[in-house]
Parts: sequence; structure tokens; C-alpha cells
Amino acid sequence: MLVAIIIMYYFVIAHYLCTLMNTSIGTDVGLAATLLSAGELVAIPTETVYGLAANALDPNAVLRIYETKGRPSFNPLIVHVHDAGEFEKYASEVPVLVKELAAKFSPGPLTFVLPKKEIVPDIVTGGGNTVALRVPGHPLTIQLLKALDCPLAAPSANPFGYISPVLAEHVAEQLGGKIAYILDGGPSMIGVESTVITIEDNKIIVLRVGGVPVEDLRATGAEVELRVNQSSNPKSPGQLKSHYAPRIPLVMGDVNVTTAAFPEKKVAALVFFEKNFASNIIAEEVLSPSGDLKEAASNLFGALRRLDKSGADLIVAEHFPNYGFGMAINDRLERAAYTEKS
Repeated sequence: MLVAIIIMYYFVIAHYLCTLMNTSIGTDVGLAATLLSAGELVAIPTETVYGLAANALDPNAVLRIYETKGRPSFNPLIVHVHDAGEFEKYASEVPVLVKELAAKFSPGPLTFVLPKKEIVPDIVTGGGNTVALRVPGHPLTIQLLKALDCPLAAPSANPFGYISPVLAEHVAEQLGGKIAYILDGGPSMIGVESTVITIEDNKIIVLRVGGVPVEDLRATGAEVELRVNQSSNPKSPGQLKSHYAPRIPLVMGDVNVTTAAFPEKKVAALVFFEKNFASNIIAEEVLSPSGDLKEAASNLFGALRRLDKSGADLIVAEHFPNYGFGMAINDRLERAAYTEKS
């Protein structure tokens, strides 16, 4: 009963926000398809985070993604399709290993960077010769993609560099009034972006850690190499040094030690499963009281958004165990904490 009340409350608030901001919200896949076919932008749900979608084959529509987000045009976008069989429409080469991995992990949070065909506009790939492709693991978005005759380019549906949205109301708060429609699929279940890989010499190269843990990739028997470069000139999605950042400065470290070093500041703390009680901690988010890294990942961006509204001077985030979903959490926090002097 309580769960039903919470879900009902969520949908009421989300609809209210979008009405207030002149961006409609709902579950009408047909309307979303019509708008996208007309070159409009629509926020779509995925199992990772909400995406800001446009027809990936329409350069003018894709340009509106960059303009709406304030995203640098050199930063490539992920192209979403309804089935891994679609990869061959947009990639000039699809290695056997990609097909094997797609059979295991797609639909799901795994993105494949492949040599692109001419049909993919350069604005989608940041001028590069590769395209990032994935099959999202959300039934509403799969239904939408099947209703379209084009793939969808869709980075996260938020202003560039800010915390990724995992609820329709997060999209409404940041982009309400700027986009035509928000397709509401409820909370994103995974909560961090997809893992991004490419294939070299029959080896999996991980370019961004994310929703598919590295351990799961290794369990396939393939050789795996981490090449998670933080770059100011990314060759694939998710490689920028500074990203996913709240407005309040964020630092990483032991919460008690770091908080003690800033006794004059109001601190908001982000922790795994144990609370802290320093007198200057005014807000604290525990991502998983049971110590479950998958649950922690799903709660990460929502928690960061709440801390960003806490009135604190500083957010202190502890380091998470660096395996499984903990690798993705640490990656997002390190990028959120990055400054040019760091």
C-alpha cells in the first residue's frame, strides 16, 4: 500500500512540474514518435538514466540536443536502436565478438563503439569515424524505437555537465519549457550510464565503466582492457574529465577526516552504508544501508541532486569499493569532483 501511494505521489508531482513549465509529460508513445519524426526533442526513459532524444539521422534535430544541453559539439552521442540487428545499418563493421556480447547484454546498459557508415551524420559522432550504438533496456523506449523509422541520438536529459536525471521530474526541473515532451517510464532502475566498449584484436576495450560491471565482461571469457581515459577531447561518449557535477563543490575522501578539515563549512555527506555524526554535517545521503553496490548506483544521482539543494557549502563523498558497480560510482564522483587544478 505504501509503495502504491509513493508511486502515485511521484506521478502527480512529475505531471505538475511539467504543466508548470509548459512541457507535457506522459506515457503516450505515439505522441513521442510523432514529435521525434517532426524534428522535436523528447526526453525518453532508459534503465540507466533519462535521455534527451532526437532523430539521429537529422543533423538539425541533433544540433538542437547540443543547443538545449549546452553540450560541446565535439562530444559524441550514443545512438539507440531497438535491436542489435540494427547495428549493421549504421556500423560498417560489426565484429563477431560484438554480436556475441550483444546477445548476452542487449537490451541493456552496454554501448558498442564501432566504425560508422556514411548514413550517420558527423554531428552525432563529434566528427569522428566511429559511432556509439546500444539497445536500451526499457520497454517503453523499445516500443518507441520500433514505432520510428530512425534511430535516436540521446545523451542524458540534463544541462551539460550536471547530475544525470533518473526521474521524469528531474528532466522537468532542468529542461522544462525547452523540449516538446517527456515520456515518463518511472524511475531509472540502474541509475548510472551504460558501460562503453570497443573491440580491438578480439579484445574488449572498456572506454567508460557503467551499468555492466567489468567483472561481467571478463566472465564471458574474452580479454578485457580498461582504457578509461578522462579527456578534454573525447573520442567516445563519457570520457570528459569534468561531468555529472552538482553546483556545490564536491570533494572525495574519508568523510570524518575531510569534514574535520573544514570546520567552518556546512557539509553534505555522501556515503555507502554508514552514517557520520560530525556537528557540521547538515545533510547526509546513505546510498545503501545494506551495503549493496548495485542499489548504491541506482540511488547515486538522486542523492547528489538532494544534497545539491541542501544549502551546504561543500559535498564530501567517500570512495566506494572499486569493483562491480563501485567502479562506476567512483568514476562518476571523480568526474564530478574534477577541477582544472585537480
